[in-house]
Amino acid sequence: MPEAKLNHPWLVAVWPGMGHVALSAGYYLMSKLGMYAVAELSANELFDVDFVEVKGGLIQPGRRPRSRFFLWNDPNGRHDIVVFIGEAQPPAGKYAFCRRLVDYAKELGVERIFTFAAMATQMHPTGSSRVFGAATDPESLEELKNLDLEILEDSTISGLNGVLLGAAAEMGMKGVCLLGEMPHLFVQLPFPKASLAVLEVFTTMARIDLDFTELQEQAQNVENMLVDLMEKVERSLQGEALSTEDEEPQPEPEAKKLSSEDEAEIERLFKEAEKDRSKAYELKNVLDRLKVFREYEDRFLDLFKKSA
Repeated sequence: MPEAKLNHPWLVAVWPGMGHVALSAGYYLMSKLGMYAVAELSANELFDVDFVEVKGGLIQPGRRPRSRFFLWNDPNGRHDIVVFIGEAQPPAGKYAFCRRLVDYAKELGVERIFTFAAMATQMHPTGSSRVFGAATDPESLEELKNLDLEILEDSTISGLNGVLLGAAAEMGMKGVCLLGEMPHLFVQLPFPKASLAVLEVFTTMARIDLDFTELQEQAQNVENMLVDLMEKVERSLQGEALSTEDEEPQPEPEAKKLSSEDEAEIERLFKEAEKDRSKAYELKNVLDRLKVFREYEDRFLDLFKKSA
């Protein structure tokens, strides 16, 4: 736990999900605020090991998903922010896991819990991502309405993004779910525009100044890629011959062996991020692009240890 009492803290909890909306928003918030690790939630009994990694012919020990807390102390004294990042959602015991998480949040003095999620709709990739919202209490719901969000009237929120807030409501804690809109055709692909929309709402509520430049650029690049993909698919369906092989929609490539240039770039970015945590999001984008984030994940999150 943190050494000192936190100042009116809020908790943001994220897990992997559609469009990487929640996880990308959590990592961006953590990186740009320069957070540091404060605790880890142990729940190994709820997770199993589905595979093991092999490196150079040697089988590595089985690794269970980790669940960690990171802290930012608000210099303006409004709300300290705790970000909880879970590498995976437990296949069983979800409600017990969430109650344990809420118990720890109460120990920290957390006054409000937020979860982020994706809302898949018929939106076009070039459209603006709306943010949908739901709350555990009338006061928070009214705040969402004042922000002109799309309010979930009669719906469900699947996964721990919803279950955690159900547990929070049962345990008398205020909570809000913010869902970023994304195209239903591309739910298996990252959609940073939705992460950006969610973070813009959250930072407005928390009155935090955050530099969104990197996330805005990433959102524009993904939008361009998806529009290009849609145009190629439409031409193909219309019977137009594709002029070159690289115009055909390609499956996502498997992880490749890193080149010496890739390894040098990764090491350079790690050194930069060690000096300035705000550089960590650029590092994560490179690790994602090279499809080696899992291999570097523990080292990446070690950047946020308090001694860093």
